[in-house]
Amino acid sequence: QVEHPVTEMITGVNLPACQFQVSMGIALHRIPDIRRLYNEDPWGDSKIDFDTATQHTPKGHVIAARITAEDPEQGFQPTSGAVTELNFRSTPDVWGYFSVDSSGRVHEYADSQIGHLFGFGETRDMAR
Repeated sequence: QVEHPVTEMITGVNLPACQFQVSMGIALHRIPDIRRLYNEDPWGDSKIDFDTATQHTPKGHVIAARITAEDPEQGFQPTSGAVTELNFRSTPDVWGYFSVDSSGRVHEYADSQIGHLFGFGETRDMAR
């Protein structure tokens, strides 16, 4: 799932961490995030019948935005260059990441998508 932070923010499940745990042979019913999702003790060991168990209701809303480096005068073709200023700090409700190197350069062969921002709120308006 490309936008896994959306699912993570509304369910509390860290999807990549769960995938790694499954790949290490840990049974799904023993993963704390999955147990929380099914309203079970996160450190318990009881089996979960995933066909009949009820998940807790996802909470809130998340708005995702893709940050791109494109040239509108060239039909929005991907462009490279330097980011001269980027000042962003994640908070519990706003999270982001950017694919810009330490000198501020966007690689000339890079995809035009250089970042993502995710905003969480109890309502859709609050997520904006």
